[in-house]
Amino acid sequence: MRIACAVEYDGAAYRGWQRQDNAPSVQACVEQALSQVAAHSISVGCAGRTDAGVYATWQIVHFDTDAERAERAWLLGGNANLPRDIRLIHAQPVDAAFHARFSARARSYRYVILNREVPSALLRTRATWERRPLDAARMQQAATHLLGEHDFSSFSAVACQAKSPVRTVHRLQVTRSGDLIYLDVEANTFLHHMVRNIAGVLIAVGCGDRPPDWVAQVLARRDRTRGGVTAPAAGLYLVGVKYPDEFAMVSRGVLPVFA
Repeated sequence: MRIACAVEYDGAAYRGWQRQDNAPSVQACVEQALSQVAAHSISVGCAGRTDAGVYATWQIVHFDTDAERAERAWLLGGNANLPRDIRLIHAQPVDAAFHARFSARARSYRYVILNREVPSALLRTRATWERRPLDAARMQQAATHLLGEHDFSSFSAVACQAKSPVRTVHRLQVTRSGDLIYLDVEANTFLHHMVRNIAGVLIAVGCGDRPPDWVAQVLARRDRTRGGVTAPAAGLYLVGVKYPDEFAMVSRGVLPVFA
């Protein structure tokens, strides 16, 4: 039997999603918890390998098991064995053809920026702080250059191991609510650090350091060394994964919103 689960986690205490030998990871915690429920070793695949300090409201994983358990048992049993900063929030049996990563058609991230003169004591890991005033309208104007299919080499980490830098951005929206700016982006898939590099470029435009058309120039250069600053991991959330209708998977979790 193949089971798919949605996982929510606070990534501040972990070195990212992927299991590592000498550092805490979300994957290792999830596998250990599910193995307790299944009474055998469980290995999970995920929709997207988030970096150290990144959050998720809707990470999707799948695993295979011979153990017959109700969906509620996977949730309650799994959560009983997980630390408080990781939670299983949905579980369902899926077709054997389902794969959390390769079946996904799109992923969505939200990047949260606190834009005020002083940092927050409460949101210090949950939002990136930017002291300089940001113009969300300018950032949105700049974001339009990134919509569609492009070579995103300028927005990829230097060490990215993707076979191709070509990605398709379906949606990129910048909105302001008081002192908070939300950057919402959906693409078929993402390069390593792609969202954080997009955020860094849009922040440079929003504070007036660069004009909106500069984003098109960065994109055209296809050179990460010309792509500006990588924004911090704090404030980045994986919030949704879309699959073909045949798998009947819910596509999005709760969006992080701060008053």
